[in-house]
Amino acid sequence: MPVYQILKEGNPVLREKAKLIEKMNDATMRLLDNLRDTLRETDRGVGLAAPQIGISKRAFVVELKEEEAYFEFINPVLSEWEGNEDGWEGCLSLPGLEGLIPRAEKLKVTYTNREGNQCELVAEGYLARVIQHENDHLEGILFRDRAIDFHSDFDEDGGDGEAGETGQDDEAPV
Repeated sequence: MPVYQILKEGNPVLREKAKLIEKMNDATMRLLDNLRDTLRETDRGVGLAAPQIGISKRAFVVELKEEEAYFEFINPVLSEWEGNEDGWEGCLSLPGLEGLIPRAEKLKVTYTNREGNQCELVAEGYLARVIQHENDHLEGILFRDRAIDFHSDFDEDGGDGEAGETGQDDEAPV
């Protein structure tokens, strides 16, 4: 499948509220496949939402390689948030910038899967964080809108400013 260019901050599609996917058809399957293939071409991304490839539809994918877990979410609805934890996040649409973001530690996501079935998933920890980040893209929200602190590749901290290099304490771009 084609690999798409990931849109960067400033593109108006990233600020739109994405539209519901009305039909499970070949176009929906291609969208999911294109999201997966584009995500896998990135160096460190763990999630990708349709608006990030210029398609204002309510779908995203998540791949946690260390856990060998891959998820596809169509028309997700988040609920039953529990706890709160601050964590550093990056974003493929805001390269070189990281933000300290408060997120729920646990949540429930109701969504449609590739087969058109309604599903529920209770997510905790890192998976819950990634789901919230990707779902924000569907609402036209970028992580900088929620950040309580920032740092970038250009910070003079002696490091390269890259997230995700050492595991889940330094979050990978999502």
